[in-house]
Amino acid sequence: MIDEGYIKYQCNWVVSDPVSVQDAQELNRWRNQLYRLGLIGEDEDGISFGNISMRHSVPGQFIVSGTQTGHLSSLSEQHYTRVVDFDLEQNCLSCEGGIKASSESLTHAAVYEASSSVNAIIHVHNLELWKRLMYQVPTTSPDCAYGTPEMAKDIIRLFQQENLIEKKILVMSGHEAGIITFGENLDAAGKMLMRYFHFEV
Repeated sequence: MIDEGYIKYQCNWVVSDPVSVQDAQELNRWRNQLYRLGLIGEDEDGISFGNISMRHSVPGQFIVSGTQTGHLSSLSEQHYTRVVDFDLEQNCLSCEGGIKASSESLTHAAVYEASSSVNAIIHVHNLELWKRLMYQVPTTSPDCAYGTPEMAKDIIRLFQQENLIEKKILVMSGHEAGIITFGENLDAAGKMLMRYFHFEV
């Protein structure tokens, strides 16, 4: 549980036009709320945590918040980027936009690859909720560090063995405080998180 918030994989970033204002506004509907609740933000060491993504209209691509943006109270289209290609085995991805993709983007990619019904993903940090949900919902192996091929493979395992597609929430035991929810759209992913957050905390 070290190197939190930093990109671990090979990120091939092409500076290009930002995502559309409409896409940024759609993501910000939930991102702003998560920031206000402290589920996305910056820790005491100045390292950002938490991110949000949704599938892009182009098949195989998704839009995700950029690296080290957690401390910002509000994001513009410049703070999101399009992941246009990725390789989980090679631990690399390619993105286009005004900023590099967040450090959890390969984890998002693994979820999108595991199920075509997933169209939005939310990754937050909350230590109390993380402790309470550990092994009560699908939980990754403690040996899997975030932003690694091992984490991506373990998430795919949870889809295959732990009925993750039905649960729509997972705890990252090797990534302190890390929780992911997902759904067919952002509202579904956000409401799933709020259900556990308001009940457990």
